[in-house]
Amino acid sequence: MTAAMPSRRRGLMLVNPKARRGTAALEPVIARLEQGGIDVVVERFETPEEVSADIARRRHEADLVIVCGGDGTINSAARGVLDTGLPMGILPMGTANDLARTLGVPDDLIMAAEVIVAGKQRKIDLGEVNGHPFFNVASLGLSADLARGLTPEAKKRWGKLGYALGAMRVLAASRPFRAEIISDAGSVTVKTLQIAVGNGVHYGGGTVIHEHASIDDEHLDLYSLELKNVWKFGLMLGAFRRGQHGAWDEVRTSKSTEFDIRTREPKSINTDGDIVTQTPAHFKIRPAAVTVFAP
Repeated sequence: MTAAMPSRRRGLMLVNPKARRGTAALEPVIARLEQGGIDVVVERFETPEEVSADIARRRHEADLVIVCGGDGTINSAARGVLDTGLPMGILPMGTANDLARTLGVPDDLIMAAEVIVAGKQRKIDLGEVNGHPFFNVASLGLSADLARGLTPEAKKRWGKLGYALGAMRVLAASRPFRAEIISDAGSVTVKTLQIAVGNGVHYGGGTVIHEHASIDDEHLDLYSLELKNVWKFGLMLGAFRRGQHGAWDEVRTSKSTEFDIRTREPKSINTDGDIVTQTPAHFKIRPAAVTVFAP
């Protein structure tokens, strides 16, 4: 008796032409997806707001969503996949591709397509700040200043080097600010250069939020960078890359399912590379909220 052929799946492919590799030829990738039983409909968009709206509008025409872009583009799809429950595949075409790195999705687009074709799914957590979702990290201070100054043109021209050059420039001009951090452990007032709240593992082009972090551990990882001498940050870079920065006295770390952060003056908050809100800020975790294709 011959086994029945599996039914074909319908994939809604959302492409950000402004991503670092947004103009890459997708024909071989689409051909591999089609060969693997996925009928692909391609949508290109101009603004981030279109992404989740498109997913919601076409939810009954698709079995899965394929997001082509960087972390900002994937963030734009978060609300759409959260509300529809459609599983999400990633074709990493951005500068940092931190969520892809966290999930083990290859940079090579054909290999990333193979992950989607294989069909292995994984439930991951989603962070939220003032109602705005994030996969990797939300932060205020240095990284928000960096996000504001790092233009799409600079990302395309310099790639990950752009993050390093921008960070050096921002660090040189940085000034500490006071903030109150409230969690289930209590309240603390700090004088800090940066507060980051992580949901995933990687951010900022491969920096690790905490050495034991994972994107399905059902809590958020916070750190506060409380340096008196900015030059010392250079000595700490290796620890930040490994997620071991909490070993330094100048770095405060905490884990919780919710955080509140208050500042005297409103401070901008960057989620997955884009400024979306400001303090006062309420952070929370949505456990196992999104389904993704992962190796």
